[in-house]
Amino acid sequence: MSPKSEKKIVDDSLKQKKEPMAIGDFLDSRVVVWDKGPAEAIYAEKFFGKWIDIEDVSCLQLSLEDAMILVERGFLAVRVEGKKVGVKVFYNMCGSVDKEFPQKYTVYRDLRTRGFIVKSGFKFGTHFRVYDRGVNPYKVGAKEAKDHTKYNVHAVPENHTMSYQEWSRYVRLSQNIRARALLAVVDEENDVTYYNIKRMRP
Repeated sequence: MSPKSEKKIVDDSLKQKKEPMAIGDFLDSRVVVWDKGPAEAIYAEKFFGKWIDIEDVSCLQLSLEDAMILVERGFLAVRVEGKKVGVKVFYNMCGSVDKEFPQKYTVYRDLRTRGFIVKSGFKFGTHFRVYDRGVNPYKVGAKEAKDHTKYNVHAVPENHTMSYQEWSRYVRLSQNIRARALLAVVDEENDVTYYNIKRMRP
């Protein structure tokens, strides 16, 4: 994390004057919000997280990226072993758990800022599934074209290399769900450039 990006996160967090609406516990590679009221409020705000059951208790599970942006915006406080941690500490913990977190979060934050709904793309061999604004990614039953994943987004630093096999697999899995494959390249200034990757047939 560069000093410039670190300062940006800290400065944004200081703009929040209100108390966080929810408290979540850091568990391995996720954050769990147990209190149903605040959890429902967070979920309703552009579908952050997903509902799961832990020992028959319904709770909201947040990805590290979900939790980080909510902490940054002042909507969530994170506890580690019962003690609340600050923005910088939590960011560094996320980076320790996931070495790709810095570039993933930069891209995630950019997409969320643009109004997109961003969910995990793990099942499709990528970092994020991205939906248009206002789409419910958990909609059950018949779906219109706009309800499906719009983009599969993979976040990489600008010096990243990929094999032809990785490129092919990424594009194929995206096309299988009729999503556009985007490569999000993060440079040293934390600017993001998106490249649309297609498979061409002669």
